[in-house]
Amino acid sequence: MSDVFYIQKEPIARLPAPSSLVGPLAWARANLFSSPANAVLSIVTLVVAVWCTWKALDFLVLSAVFSGADREACLAKNGVEPGACWAFVRDRFSFFIYGFYPVAERWRVDIFFVLLAVGVVWLLWLKAPRRDLGLIYFLVVMPVASFLLLNGASFLGLKPVDTALWGGLMVTLVVSAVAIVVSLPLGVLLALGRRSQLPVIKFFSVLYIEFVRGVPLVGMLFMANVMLPLFLPGDVSVDKLLRAVVGISLFASAYMAEVVRAGLQALPKGQYEGAMAMGLGYWQMMRLIILPQALKVTIPNIVNNYVALFKDTSLLLIVGIFDFLKAIQTASIDPQWAVATASVTGYVFAALVYFAFCHGMARYARAMEARLNAAQKR
Repeated sequence: MSDVFYIQKEPIARLPAPSSLVGPLAWARANLFSSPANAVLSIVTLVVAVWCTWKALDFLVLSAVFSGADREACLAKNGVEPGACWAFVRDRFSFFIYGFYPVAERWRVDIFFVLLAVGVVWLLWLKAPRRDLGLIYFLVVMPVASFLLLNGASFLGLKPVDTALWGGLMVTLVVSAVAIVVSLPLGVLLALGRRSQLPVIKFFSVLYIEFVRGVPLVGMLFMANVMLPLFLPGDVSVDKLLRAVVGISLFASAYMAEVVRAGLQALPKGQYEGAMAMGLGYWQMMRLIILPQALKVTIPNIVNNYVALFKDTSLLLIVGIFDFLKAIQTASIDPQWAVATASVTGYVFAALVYFAFCHGMARYARAMEARLNAAQKR
């Protein structure tokens, strides 16, 4: 009896996976309703989430007041409590942005915002032309031009404006931008100093980092604004806002130093040995080989520090600096808008602004990290 062979000449089409194993229902069954206890928790969580979402939507949109000239627009009518008082935000919006900056000179603040936006886009947009010039613009041209615009310069015909009149979102952006720009290079130097083979440099780097990290930011701000003038001669005074900027920048640089040091320690020893075998000097090795890789590894932590730094600028109100949060707080106690929903709405608006800036930084960091990881896999 001869053997009979059956040969499949064409591949058999794949059958679709059972609906019980794929799709939204399968995911929900596996992750939300895998057991009776998980099912109860999922249902309770869903009910609470829907209730909170509806309450927030009702307060912020459906029952909100969007127009009005004073507190009367946001008072209860016929026993019905209104929602968010967006009329308050609309009426005090300019105050939130500029503070007490003279109205006739606010065009200078607007130009500062444009200069800052151009610098950020030029530096962070990977396809922007001549990003090397963008770095010079961001670190040199923009700070000098911004200072002359905001502070004033007689030789340019710009009326001087005392920093005591600066306020609102303008101050928050000025302080955070300066601290962000200064903290990274200073943190890199401190991290290198902590890993230095020279005992004196290593000792002072460790002393600075550990001392600053052991003191809360509020303490640093009080030291800069209250204690520092006590050690200066009576005829010498330092601008209050400048003291706060320096204090926050020094505070952020200590934390940034530890982030950079973690990236340096994460690199294998062979990277250092390979760079030295090529005959590169210390600074060449750091600039061309080590630091680019270390900073790439620590991108999430660096951005996390930047996000925390941007939010920490709200502590400026504790030492009497008129930042964005202080402007909202001051406007909410104005008798013209002395109503509970106005204050709540103001803080909701502040939360949305902080979220927009912080989420933007986080999204950019994730995109940059994904791009670098994709390039490494090629």
